[in-house]
Amino acid sequence: MTTRCVLVFSLIGSLACASAPPASRPEPAVAPAPAPKAQAPAPKPTPAVAVPAGPVADPADVAVVTLTNPLAARRMAETIALALADLTKVVPGLDLKKTLVVNAHGKPVLSQLVDTDGDETPDQLVFQADFGASESKTFKLRTGERANASEADYKAYGRFVRERHDDFAWENDLVAHRVYGPDLETCKKEPLTSSGVDVWVKRVSKLVVNEWYMTDNYHQDHGEGADFYAVGKSRGCGGLGIWSGGKLAVSKNFTGSRVLANGPVRLVFELTYAAWGTGGMRVTETKRVILDAGSHFNRFESTFKGAKAALPIGIGIAKHPGGAVEVDGKAGWMRVWEPLDKGAAGNLGTAIVLPPGSNVEAQQTDLEYLVVTPAPKSGPLAYYVGTAWDRAGAIADAAAWTKEVQLLSSRLANPVLVTLAAVPGAAHSNPVPSASPSK
Repeated sequence: MTTRCVLVFSLIGSLACASAPPASRPEPAVAPAPAPKAQAPAPKPTPAVAVPAGPVADPADVAVVTLTNPLAARRMAETIALALADLTKVVPGLDLKKTLVVNAHGKPVLSQLVDTDGDETPDQLVFQADFGASESKTFKLRTGERANASEADYKAYGRFVRERHDDFAWENDLVAHRVYGPDLETCKKEPLTSSGVDVWVKRVSKLVVNEWYMTDNYHQDHGEGADFYAVGKSRGCGGLGIWSGGKLAVSKNFTGSRVLANGPVRLVFELTYAAWGTGGMRVTETKRVILDAGSHFNRFESTFKGAKAALPIGIGIAKHPGGAVEVDGKAGWMRVWEPLDKGAAGNLGTAIVLPPGSNVEAQQTDLEYLVVTPAPKSGPLAYYVGTAWDRAGAIADAAAWTKEVQLLSSRLANPVLVTLAAVPGAAHSNPVPSASPSK
């Protein structure tokens, strides 16, 4: 999952590490007193106290990135996305294609360049960090040649699957999903018209989408996981529609797709849906999906065009026998815990989490549980879609899944704080960075 970082710019006057305090000197010898008694020996010098070293300095370092977790709780695999627009305020002329991220010991950290608008030019520098409760960490940006990521580094991946009737499938090391494309609507064997979101469960961290499609036997668990989830005409896990008059109007299968970033850390792709609607109002949707390594949650961003009035959107999770739903309208989340294959395949947790402050109303249809929220007048409707399988080992039961959902909600309300500062004297550094925060 990714949290959007709050960027605060500051200038640090010096990056020199504090030196260790010098050892105290021995007291000078005292002249003998007239009395026969000898003077007491001088005290021994006090040992020097070691001061922890700061980030390793390198002439190629151009900026310092200080990250602070404001939560009194751990956050693992936190994705940090540094926008080029913010970085160039601190280091004018910075070339992301020649920029590395190094940790406090000067060791390179796996990072990725992300093109957010499809112009084939990087707009973000993305990397990940783990944090303890209320912990701060420091990284540096360093100019140099970026090494290609190895196959083992890739933990997020997605693709259009033409050979399976135009599916789009994606995954990271914890979760996997797919949605349905146009060819499936007219498939002779099992046609399906649905804009619901499918869930694949996996107990291995390796990427499995390509292998499962190749063997075409992914409805049975051969040790890695399987597709046990039933979507049909429902919203699956995270699909949406227009809520009007107590009914949900939904689109057909997606009509187009494009991949903007494909790992190793972050996957970004978009799906387009043809116009649909209700009551004389028809809209189109572009759905952007962002999935990061190490996260149970996708970020969905749906942008609608054509609405002439307020657009109430119902975001759903399919109803299945034995499923237990819980909704926290104030916090803006809904979660379901349900058996798979009548319990023979374990249990699945699914969830929808909206950003803090969202207006949420619980509803339902015969097919799904819903959270209904108004689409913004401008910009995308953002929400998070999560899953967890108990046989994967990380989430054991409904209580643990609820806790994971609550933690995401808390992380969204308390993003990691990011401070950018130029290294004094570095080439192209800006001596007076902006003092205004950036989102």
